[in-house]
Amino acid sequence: MSESLITKRALSSGLKELMKKKSFDKITIADITEFCGLNRQTFYYHFQDKYELVNWIYYNEAISIVTNNLTFETWDTRVCELLTAMKGEAHFYQNTLRDTTNNEFHNYLYCVSKELFCDIIDHIAIDKTIEETDRVFIAEFLAFGVVGMIVAWAKNGMKQSPEDITLHLRTIINGSKMFAVSRYLQDMQ
Repeated sequence: MSESLITKRALSSGLKELMKKKSFDKITIADITEFCGLNRQTFYYHFQDKYELVNWIYYNEAISIVTNNLTFETWDTRVCELLTAMKGEAHFYQNTLRDTTNNEFHNYLYCVSKELFCDIIDHIAIDKTIEETDRVFIAEFLAFGVVGMIVAWAKNGMKQSPEDITLHLRTIINGSKMFAVSRYLQDMQ
């Protein structure tokens, strides 16, 4: 493992530990570096600000879970793994997602979800032609719903288990994607 990666992980662990006691908006770069036993210059060598550190954590510890071997057949398993990881770091996700100035988690997850739903629509409508604007609209609609539910679940205390949320999402998505695409194809005839 590179020295840079070791330092980034130390900074991310330090931030997460501090967030168990303080809200994200109250944590400073000085707090993080002092907690880690590093100097400010080391922090700024790796990250521009604490928001960039949070985005690095989102991408490397959450989004990478979803995108790893993501397919039509595995999307619900990846979502459950993501929710489980989020629940394991609940203090971090609840705290940062409440911060309205940082929407990167939402944006990352939305982009991944939209791409997945486009692929799913292509898979379902393999012998039919769907207008690109309609394909994108359906995918965006489904992506907004999934991401909105995940973010709301985190912001509201993660009361339901990751398995329960995944089951609800799977049921809704499987029903609505089939309905939306089949309805669209029926209207096109």
